[in-house]
Amino acid sequence: MTIPARSRTYLRPMLRRLFVLPLIAVLWSVLGPAQVAAVPAVAVHSARFADGRAVEVVGDPATAATVVVLVPGVDTTAANFDRGLGGVQRRAPAWQARQLAARVAALSTPSSGPVAVVAWLGYHPPRGIKLAAVREDAAASGAAALLQFLRAVTAPRVVLVGHSYGSTVIGRAAARLDTALAGRVTDVVALGSPGMGVDRAADLHTGARIWAGSAAGDWTRRLPGVRILGAGHGTHPTDPAFGALPLPVDGVTGHDGYFVPGTASLDALAAIAIGDLDAAA
Repeated sequence: MTIPARSRTYLRPMLRRLFVLPLIAVLWSVLGPAQVAAVPAVAVHSARFADGRAVEVVGDPATAATVVVLVPGVDTTAANFDRGLGGVQRRAPAWQARQLAARVAALSTPSSGPVAVVAWLGYHPPRGIKLAAVREDAAASGAAALLQFLRAVTAPRVVLVGHSYGSTVIGRAAARLDTALAGRVTDVVALGSPGMGVDRAADLHTGARIWAGSAAGDWTRRLPGVRILGAGHGTHPTDPAFGALPLPVDGVTGHDGYFVPGTASLDALAAIAIGDLDAAA
């Protein structure tokens, strides 16, 4: 696919901010294999890269008061980033970002300030529920990439939302958030989490509020909340002993329903995004 010169000029500054120079400098030179689209009329920007990374941005992170970053989990690829694993739309990070942005718009007040939502696939999640998924090697490399990305986000407030293994990635990054972003990450949300790599919220060593939600039918609830010989991700964040704030999950079905319109989880995520913490509880 050939990107028109005008589109390249328009997209270059936005993508440079979003993915940081080390990634963009390499990938922009090979935009032929990339698929890039911009739809300014609806403030949605997206990029898919040949190495399997992808990003979807709803809103303008350069002018937003709050940027919400969604980190997806196992089996997410650039190929299913839009359509969802197995063609199931609710599993698609791009779709999830749009649902959250729409709910934020519906609940926003004049005092909320503009919010941008970013679905970020800047790492390579494990494929399938295999050994790689119960280890944290991918989470460690993902955490480094996430921190690099976040350093380019200039919004005064940042909210991180990790779904499934994405919450493990955030857990590995958590201890460096306060230093890297000077305390601008105010809230971290773990959805359907297999664990964040620690046994207590306090062990994340961040000043951000930690929220956790897991639906009754989410299969991750059946995973043992342990870490043994490098396998496992620690105590489930929804375990009261972990110490996270409970995120409502009424109406959520299974492991992939947290962003479905009409669910309590989507409402709570939007409330956190606009800073209405009472409505999120």
